[in-house]
Amino acid sequence: MDVLSDVLKTVRLTGAVFFDVDFTAPWVAETPPGAAIASNVMPEAEHIIMFHAITSGEGWAELLDNSTPPFRLAAGDIIVLPMSDAHVLCSTPGMRATPDLAMYRRPTDRHLPIYIEKGDGGGEQTHFVCGYLGCDARPFNPVLQGLPRLLHARGSDGVGSITELFRLAINETATRRSGSETVLSKVAELMFVDVVRRYIDTLPTAAASWLSGLRDPHVGAALTLMHGRPAEPWTLEHLAREVGVSRSVLADRFTHFVREPPMQYLTRWRMQLATRLLERQGMGLARIAAEVGYDSEAAFNRAFKKCVGVPPGAWRRGHQAPAEADTSQ
Repeated sequence: MDVLSDVLKTVRLTGAVFFDVDFTAPWVAETPPGAAIASNVMPEAEHIIMFHAITSGEGWAELLDNSTPPFRLAAGDIIVLPMSDAHVLCSTPGMRATPDLAMYRRPTDRHLPIYIEKGDGGGEQTHFVCGYLGCDARPFNPVLQGLPRLLHARGSDGVGSITELFRLAINETATRRSGSETVLSKVAELMFVDVVRRYIDTLPTAAASWLSGLRDPHVGAALTLMHGRPAEPWTLEHLAREVGVSRSVLADRFTHFVREPPMQYLTRWRMQLATRLLERQGMGLARIAAEVGYDSEAAFNRAFKKCVGVPPGAWRRGHQAPAEADTSQ
């Protein structure tokens, strides 16, 4: 069981490349916060992650709240903003612009990406692609919770090969070949996984993070077991025995890295699985309860409401299209 892959599949990571940008210095592009554009760019997603990949040239990036100093971007670099913070890309630090919210819409009359060309100052040209990744954030997305506000992967460290894939895929879109948007979306998903793995590799060995816990032999083994067999009636003793350590050692190490006890983590992951099952037509609560490790519908209902805040029937009604809503619960 590959735990990271399991989580990304369950939270429905989906990529989209929106903009193919050619700028000539001086240039500036300011991106509004994700909350202002999410419903237009990826209306089907509960949460969006922003990214930019620099395929040629260079520039600067900074968060608009000035929480980090401006940092330089070079060809091959990728930045990812897991919380979709407002930010700016520019040819010179400190430049600002007013975002045009009208451009942040999925077009119905043409293919993605949208080509943008700006600047006549005669300076250096910079080319980059911009897009979004959609995913579930509730009730539980441990990857999202483990990431910083901004990730900067440098082409000089090897991530440039992914940027080159973006360039090749963008070139293909000019031919309007069928499936080109799907190719770009898959490259975006591949990019995200690669950037996250590189971030994991940079974490200190003892860093308190779910992501660094994946590398710990005992915590990683426990996560693998729970994700591989989520419906099993796990107890701390059973899990520790399978991992090969004492209950106290596993509880301490797991809580240090994941920042919650193993059984609490398991409950929250089961609820994430349950929310996906609740979207299925004709799947009753008793069956869903059994699928995620509960002997009775009543026990599942209590756990779900405690973890998610609403009963499973209410969640189901709120997360199905009106024509598909299950009114039997």
